[in-house]
Amino acid sequence: MRLNIKPAPYAFGSTFEGASAARITDEQALRRSVLSCLLWESEFYESGQTIASRIVDLVGKVAPDKVLSLVDEARNRHHLRHVPLLLVSALARVAHGKIVEDAVFATIQRADELSELLAVHAQVNGVEPGKIKKHISAPMKRGLARAFHKFEEYALAKYNRDGAIKLRDVLFLCHAKPANDEQAALWKRLISGDLKTPDTWEVSLSGGKDKKETFERLIRENQLGYLALLRNLRNMVDAGCDLDLVREAIILRKGSARVLPFRYVAAARACPQLEPAIDTALCESIASLPALTGKTIVLVDVSGSMNEKLSAKSDLKRIDAAAALASIIHGDLRVFSFSNDLVEVPPRRGMAGIDAVIKSQFHNGTLLGGAITQINQYPHDRLIVITDEQSHDRVPNPVVKQAYMINVASAKNGVGYGPWIHIDGFSENVIRYISEIEQSDAGRA
Repeated sequence: MRLNIKPAPYAFGSTFEGASAARITDEQALRRSVLSCLLWESEFYESGQTIASRIVDLVGKVAPDKVLSLVDEARNRHHLRHVPLLLVSALARVAHGKIVEDAVFATIQRADELSELLAVHAQVNGVEPGKIKKHISAPMKRGLARAFHKFEEYALAKYNRDGAIKLRDVLFLCHAKPANDEQAALWKRLISGDLKTPDTWEVSLSGGKDKKETFERLIRENQLGYLALLRNLRNMVDAGCDLDLVREAIILRKGSARVLPFRYVAAARACPQLEPAIDTALCESIASLPALTGKTIVLVDVSGSMNEKLSAKSDLKRIDAAAALASIIHGDLRVFSFSNDLVEVPPRRGMAGIDAVIKSQFHNGTLLGGAITQINQYPHDRLIVITDEQSHDRVPNPVVKQAYMINVASAKNGVGYGPWIHIDGFSENVIRYISEIEQSDAGRA
């Protein structure tokens, strides 16, 4: 039997719309399944369970250090929370030793992720959460024990929820040792349920406190996270909060580093009267992104599959994430949408740019090949396509070297490889990455 052979590529066939898909490696397949994944949420073409099962399967085929690098990228560059936990759980099934311990420790950044990781691990191993003990390896236990030391009383109390796996359960399972008497006393309070009640908006409102007073106080004391601020704008308006105070907090953007661009879209739709402040905040967040040199064409997928919700509880869709990315690109731009047709839209930034793309045409077919055939005739130095890659027709090669295919979905197969620089994800860092690539290329020239 001959062993010294090149591994077969992971995927080669068709997109879900019928175009020929590109050959890709297991590592590329894992990246495209992970970096736009909201865990166990179904997409237009595949169920959330199918995507999660594929991720687990692929982790066993990719080198552990590559998986660890992807965990870090998903968590810290793309601001994803749950799919990194799935990667760590899958890694713990096939790898051993310190790489698993370090992965657990590094990935857990919020106290609730201690229990969320074990809940995900129970799902991956097909057991009830209460029976997960036998499936936790020693390196995973050590990682959990180290991670417990990250959290003070406020964080533990804030996320000490009554789930199938509680924080005290994790503490018992991992046998964490306190660093000092103070921490030992803290963990005893966690076990006994005597943690000091945290000062959060959820606790205050569930305790019957006045909404207006609660929100205004937390804003003034900088105790309300930026994502919580955006998600509660309608509640604040309905409660009669001081809207000048609310607008100031929106524009200041304190703690906004991990807020994805499409979150601003959700906030503006939930509370239209505050859209001017939200738009200002979005444009301020854009200002930190580098401008691209030369002439850039941005091509955004507005086909029917992009109308799928990002999650079952969300009103946001893949098209919102794609349009938000298109609206934060700096430089000399021409912007187009494609579905059945290719339509040019005004190259606006912020909310105006998002609306222009989404409303540009009916959301029907995925004729990416025809759109690129036309785009190739226009003068440009760079082409950025933002899509779920499920083209119906054959996709020609781009005519420029700087051609990027940004994939915002987790579908198994795609078309944007070969001459394309393929990027997965829908955080603003996919745009930052383009600038980094080109600066690196310029430095080597």
